[in-house]
Amino acid sequence: MIIETPEDIARGHAALCVLDPAFRQLAHLTPPLRRRPGGFATLLQAIVGQQVSTASAAAIWARVEAAGLTRAEAVAEAGEEGLRAVGFSRPKIRYALALADAGLDFDALTTLPDDQAIARLTALPGIGRWTAELYLLSALGRADVLPAGDLALQEAARILYDLDQRPDEKGLRRMAQAWSPWRAVAARYLWDLYRATKQREGTL
Repeated sequence: MIIETPEDIARGHAALCVLDPAFRQLAHLTPPLRRRPGGFATLLQAIVGQQVSTASAAAIWARVEAAGLTRAEAVAEAGEEGLRAVGFSRPKIRYALALADAGLDFDALTTLPDDQAIARLTALPGIGRWTAELYLLSALGRADVLPAGDLALQEAARILYDLDQRPDEKGLRRMAQAWSPWRAVAARYLWDLYRATKQREGTL
């Protein structure tokens, strides 16, 4: 199942309200589609967003785009110095150059089941499960993935269920089992709840 339109999100929310009535509380929200083109640039952007605020990631990515570093060939040619100049940390320089050199078949990812696509991505340096799941959600439109390591999603789950503490990644994955096969729609609603409550954006 692929999330392609706002109608898909609405259909997913209706199903979630049956699977978990807590999502009825979020009927007033209209989360965005959060789709991005598949390919090198979107995966590189996910690397940029690792362990930094949304604002910092956006600032760095703006410099990446201005420098024309959205293609594998351009990143490889820029090398360490060029990536450092646009704000990449030392680890992210290594990850970006490894991605540029990997020759990843992005088209092939679209045909793989979720677990196999995640395994293919996480085999690359610097691509953890959070980054891989984010790519599947945004670039491939997969309906049943949820980047449970995302702090904004964890905090939104705490708010939704009025918990004393936000769940950790393992706890959120356990909670999210009840939301299958619409976990990516649940993620969109939780991100929108985070935005509405905190008055700032989470991931994506």
